[in-house]
Amino acid sequence: MAERPGVLARASVRTRTTAAAVLVVAVALALGAVVLVALLRDSLTDGLETNAEQRAEALAAQVEASGPPDVLGEAPDPDEDDEPAERAEDLSEDVLEQVATVDGGLVVATTGLPAGLPLDDGATRVAGVPGDWVVVTTDAETGDDSEYVVTVAVPAEEVDDSVAALVPLLALGLPAVLLVVGATTWVVTGRALRPVERIRAETDAIGGDDLHRRVPVPPSGDEVHRLAETMNRMLGRLEDSAEKQRRFVSDASHELRSPLASLRQTAEVATAHPGAMDEGELAEATLEETVRMQRLVESLLLLTRADKGRRAPQTEVDLDDLLLAEATRLTRVGAVTVDASGVGAVRVLGDPVALGQVVRNLVDNAARHATSRVALGAEERPEGALLRVDDDGAGVAEGDRERVFERFVRLDEARSRDAGGSGLGLAIVADVVRRHGGGTWVETSPLGGARFVVRLPTTRPS
Repeated sequence: MAERPGVLARASVRTRTTAAAVLVVAVALALGAVVLVALLRDSLTDGLETNAEQRAEALAAQVEASGPPDVLGEAPDPDEDDEPAERAEDLSEDVLEQVATVDGGLVVATTGLPAGLPLDDGATRVAGVPGDWVVVTTDAETGDDSEYVVTVAVPAEEVDDSVAALVPLLALGLPAVLLVVGATTWVVTGRALRPVERIRAETDAIGGDDLHRRVPVPPSGDEVHRLAETMNRMLGRLEDSAEKQRRFVSDASHELRSPLASLRQTAEVATAHPGAMDEGELAEATLEETVRMQRLVESLLLLTRADKGRRAPQTEVDLDDLLLAEATRLTRVGAVTVDASGVGAVRVLGDPVALGQVVRNLVDNAARHATSRVALGAEERPEGALLRVDDDGAGVAEGDRERVFERFVRLDEARSRDAGGSGLGLAIVADVVRRHGGGTWVETSPLGGARFVVRLPTTRPS
């Protein structure tokens, strides 16, 4: 049992595109917000460290010049009623300073500092004072070779306040940006897909009897424009194919009606007037119409197989053998004189049965229209194998040289059906040759009639 697609897979292209755009932008903005907060915190922390370093260097210079001072920082107003926590709170926004010996002994510190400052650089906590602090230390040496460690701590509250102020802005701004991105993507995608919907609606309305209709082509020149043009070309091919099929069925029905009517007429006469036709005449008439109908059905089957586009078997075929065999057949019949002196050795790759039908149809067509002579020729050229069939008949007019290869076309409407054939022989030739990658055309023959030329790709045995 096939799995049903998910909700997103069943959604429209517009919805999926909008969701994808919003998701991608949301991930990018979230990462950007995290990076922005981190960079802001680092930048503000670096600024505090720079400020603390300047204060520490100034205090170290004072110590080196005149020794440790007696008092650091401004003494808060004495208030004995204040609790220790309240006195520590008073220091939370001040700059804390301290001078200590190298072994950690406290020399002097900011007034009211509950405990000594740490002697390591970096962001840390200060005992007895709330909040985070940035601590910077530096060394100082007096003239009597006394060494001290100067420590300055600045409150990191400014960093926390700035970050805390930025986060709500990002929390409000990011959804607004996502809303704008989603709305913009929804509108733009809808406008881009509007021509596609018109194409879909028009295509859905086209039925078997409306193949003349075409989908609207937007003037944008983009992929949708090319899609519409491709759809119209496909509809054109379908229309041509349907028209050819209708014409083929109509012509085939018309061609089959004649021998069937003749057979019925013969049977009705034989039934109504048993003595009007002897058995030999009845059999001959019946056989003649039956053979004619058989040939027509075989030709129709050949054309049907050609229309299906079946790939011809890749077999080496000697065209000269096929031509010489047809020359022998015509000579045996004795209807026309056959000249096969122009037949040279030529080998092609293809279907031997289909190519044999090509040669026979061309030779029969030439013999049917020739006055007294037919000439056959074959040669191999750089552009391929050329097969020629000439006759000394009336030839084919310039305006009919393409139409002659269409189905059920008989140029001489005055001739009898027996002499003229069904009008499918040359159509079979054109279809078979086209399936073999070749071409067919008509020229004026040196004998005065028509020259039918077939070009096929050649192959040389290894």
